Amino acid sequence: MIPLATPTTVLADLAPIDLAELTGRAALQTRFDRKYLLPAAEVPGLLAGLDPGTQVLEIDGRRSFRYESVYFDTPDLVSYRLTAHRRRRRFKIRTRTYVDSDLCWLEVKTEGTRGGTVKHRLPYHPGDSGTLSPGRTFVDGILATLGTGGGTGLAFASTLTTRYLRSTLFLPTTASRATIDLGLCWEGGHGARLELPGLAIVETKTGSTASHVDRLLWSHGHRPVAVSKYATGLAALRPELPCARWRRTLRRHFTPDAGTEAPPSSSPPSV
Repeated sequence: MIPLATPTTVLADLAPIDLAELTGRAALQTRFDRKYLLPAAEVPGLLAGLDPGTQVLEIDGRRSFRYESVYFDTPDLVSYRLTAHRRRRRFKIRTRTYVDSDLCWLEVKTEGTRGGTVKHRLPYHPGDSGTLSPGRTFVDGILATLGTGGGTGLAFASTLTTRYLRSTLFLPTTASRATIDLGLCWEGGHGARLELPGLAIVETKTGSTASHVDRLLWSHGHRPVAVSKYATGLAALRPELPCARWRRTLRRHFTPDAGTEAPPSSSPPSV
């Protein structure tokens, strides 16, 4: 019997790229993100269609890495509500821990002047990943530039934790990246938890031009969707929150059967 392809076996056939080179060639702290949701079982077929020059991030022999993100919000969920209502000065605050290398960053993500995402980062101690206290001055400084009241002492607390396994691709022709997240898990307060092992999130991080991965996904019938690991995950755990922006995504993908439904057939978007 011929063994079935898995993301691990297909990734093993790609040329490696180390972190220093990836950062130098595709840092993209200001970028346009497109996110796609698809069955995890379709990932090997997607990877098999990549350009031969595609490279995969490799560190210490690993090509898939455990991520943990802790998101922070106010008691009345200012960050969530700004995103839910598509406010121009929205932001997200999180710590991101690279579990396998025991590295951590404090990150504030904001929206750029032309709709792109701008990510501000500060090295952080992994033991502080659940608190903002050591980095509060950094956070307030970023939020103050948005006019969001960051300097007025907004009370932030950890609201949601996400965990997943990520592989990162480098696309030389567009000097851009794509990430593939599997083993998705969300944990909120009071023991709330959601696991979606049958779902994959593929995210392309480019300039204004679509990448080969975008076009490959379109050819397989997948389209960019409105999804945020923080906001959509929190809405899935707390159905009383306003969620019109993600209602279709929640209904179709954030269910126990997520990853079993075939994508609808439609024409590729124009970019």
